[in-house]
Amino acid sequence: MTPPTTTLPSGDELPLVGIGTWNIDGDTVRESVRAGLDAGYGHIDTAEGYRNEREIGDVLSEYDRKDVFLTSKVLPKNLDYESVIASCEASLERLGTEYLDLYLVHWPNPAISLRETLDAMATLHEDGKVRNIGVSNFDAYQLSCAHHISDVPIAVNQVEYHPWNTQETLLEYCRGTETVIEAAAPFGRTEVFADETVQDIAEAYDRSPAQIVLKWAVENEIVVLPKSTSPEHVRSNLDLFDWTLDEDDRDRLDAIDHHQPVYDLPTRDWTDDTYGIAE
Repeated sequence: MTPPTTTLPSGDELPLVGIGTWNIDGDTVRESVRAGLDAGYGHIDTAEGYRNEREIGDVLSEYDRKDVFLTSKVLPKNLDYESVIASCEASLERLGTEYLDLYLVHWPNPAISLRETLDAMATLHEDGKVRNIGVSNFDAYQLSCAHHISDVPIAVNQVEYHPWNTQETLLEYCRGTETVIEAAAPFGRTEVFADETVQDIAEAYDRSPAQIVLKWAVENEIVVLPKSTSPEHVRSNLDLFDWTLDEDDRDRLDAIDHHQPVYDLPTRDWTDDTYGIAE
C-alpha cells in the first residue's frame, strides 16, 4: 500500500509514513529498509549521526531512486558553513545518490550562527544537492527565527511527538506557517505502548498499540517515522489507511498528553559527539 502524501512548499510530495532508522545498522537496517520499500513506504529517514547511511545506500541501489523520498540530517557539531557542505556531500556519497529530497538541521546549536547554517543550506539547495530543507528538534522560538532568516522555505520540523508529548503550542505555530511536522519517536521509544488508554483502544479495534498511535498521529496531520527491526512490524506499521478512529477514541488519545518527553529533555551533554562543544 502506498501511503498518502502532504505537499511541501516546493511542490514535492512527502509520504505521511516513513521508515525510521535511528539506532539500527548493519544487516538489521538493510532488512528493515528493504521490507519497507517492498511494502510501499517510499520514504526513508536517516542522519549522519545514525551511522547507517552506507547500509541504506546499499539497499537504495536496488530500487528506482525517483520513487524514494530520502531525508538525512547534519549533526549540530557540523553547523558552520563549510561543515554543513562537507557533511551533506559525505552523506550523498554514503547513500550513493546525487541529491537529498530533504536535509535537516538535526538539533539546534546555540554555539554556531543559525544564519551561517541556513546560508549553507541555501547553497546546497541552489546546487541541486538538496531539494528541500528543514530542521529537527526546534521549538517555536527557534523555528520562527529560522523562518525569518532563511532564503529557502523551512519545509519541515521533525520533533518528538507522541500521545505523551503532543507539543500543542509548537504544532499551532507550525500549522500557521505551513511547516510540516514529522514525528520522531512516534512510539515514545515504545513507552506509550503501556498506556492504558492506548491498550484499551488497541483491543477494541483489534489493532496493535503501534498502529493505534500511528493512526492517531496521521489523523492529526503528522508525518510519522516509525522504526522497527522486525520486517513484519515494518509492514504492519503501514497498515493505517483502510480504517479510521472514532472521534471519541481520537479525543481520548488527545487527552493523554503527560508533557512527558522521552528524549528531547531540557539538558544536553554539550561535549558529546553529537554537539562537540568545547568549554
